[in-house]
Amino acid sequence: MNITSVLFYLFSAVLLFASFRVITARSTVHAALFLVLAFFNAAGVWMLLRAEFLAITLVLVYIGAVMVLFLFVVMMLDINSDAFREGFWRHFPLAGIVGAGIALEMALVLMQGHRQSDAPALAAAAMQAGNTKLLGIELYTKYLYPLQVAAVLLLVAIVAAIALTLRRRKDSRYISVSEQLKARKADRLRLVKLPPVVEAPAAKEGT
Repeated sequence: MNITSVLFYLFSAVLLFASFRVITARSTVHAALFLVLAFFNAAGVWMLLRAEFLAITLVLVYIGAVMVLFLFVVMMLDINSDAFREGFWRHFPLAGIVGAGIALEMALVLMQGHRQSDAPALAAAAMQAGNTKLLGIELYTKYLYPLQVAAVLLLVAIVAAIALTLRRRKDSRYISVSEQLKARKADRLRLVKLPPVVEAPAAKEGT
C-alpha cells in the first residue's frame, strides 16, 4: 500500500464521519462546520484523482463563499433547530435504506465507467493537456446548450432574489432623481408680494 492509498482511505474516512455529523449534530453552526470539513476532504480526494480544478473550485466556491454566507445567515438569525429534528430517529431507518440504495447506484455507475476501454486514452490525454483544458473543451463543445440553460436559470434566480428582497421602507427618506430632473426654476423659487408695513398709530395723550 502506497502513500496515495493511505491518503485516500484517510480522506474518505474523515469525509464519511463529517457527513454523518452534518445530519446528527444538534447545533446548526456545528453542522455547517462539519460540512466545511467534508468539503475539504472531498477536495483532498479530488486532488488524489488529479482533478485540481474541481478541488480548487470546491474550496473557493462552496467553502469560501457559500458556507461563509450560510454561517453568517445562521448566526445572524439564531434559528432554533430543535423543531426541525423532531422525529429524526423515527425516520432514520427509511433514510438509511434510501441512502444505501443511492450509494449502490453510484457504485454501479462508477464501476461501469471504469470498465470502459477508452479510460487509459482519457488518462493519457489528461496527463498531457490537463483536466482543466479537457473540462473546458467538454463544457463548451458537447455540453454548450445545457451550460447556457443553466446560466439563464441562474440569472433568473438572481433577478428573482433581488426583486424579492428589494422592498421600499416606509420609515426611510430617499431622493427621487427623476423628480429632481423635472424640477423647474419657477418651482424652486417663488416670489410673494407682501403689503407694506403700516406703522402703529401714536398713543393719545391722557389715555
